Amino acid sequence: MNPERVGSLILQLRKEKNMTQKQLSSLLNISDKTVSKWERGLGCPDISLLNDISKIFNVNIEKILLGDLQESDINGGNMKRIKFYACPNCGNIINSTGDGDFSCCGRKLEALVPKTMDEKHNINIEEIENDYYIEINHEMTKEHYISFVAYVTYDRLLLIKLYPEQSPTVRFPRLCGKFERGKFYIYCNQHGLLIKGK
Repeated sequence: MNPERVGSLILQLRKEKNMTQKQLSSLLNISDKTVSKWERGLGCPDISLLNDISKIFNVNIEKILLGDLQESDINGGNMKRIKFYACPNCGNIINSTGDGDFSCCGRKLEALVPKTMDEKHNINIEEIENDYYIEINHEMTKEHYISFVAYVTYDRLLLIKLYPEQSPTVRFPRLCGKFERGKFYIYCNQHGLLIKGK
């Protein structure tokens, strides 16, 4: 932990919130001299204060410790760069169209790397009325199941969460013609993220 970088970041975050050193110190139950000391790079916050500082500024503790908030690449919000993250503990699903740091259940999540769908994880797509009816030939037991199904086009994401012992079928509204224009993803809790489409 570099005290000068951490102090510079705390100063930046405090000014963004239009807070005085006194206001910040009040929220943390410390003296304003301590905040001043941090901002001048003469010391770092005690580990017991990091959680509160994180909540006050809405910044990840890791970023505070690094003393750096890297901004995402300006081209980050591109659907072609979509990434999915799944928590192995609770099943939470996160998606992003740019770089980011995500965590759940106290653990840092890595972006899922999609593999091409295989015979064990294949889908059947049928047009019914104004929807696409998707059937996945896959067991849905508590041990082995499809967790989510997603369809990504150039400008939108449709995602449906599935649960064990539920039928592995979903319906998506027909928005932009054929499925070949987008990418179709399924996430198997044992085999990971699988993709179909160009």
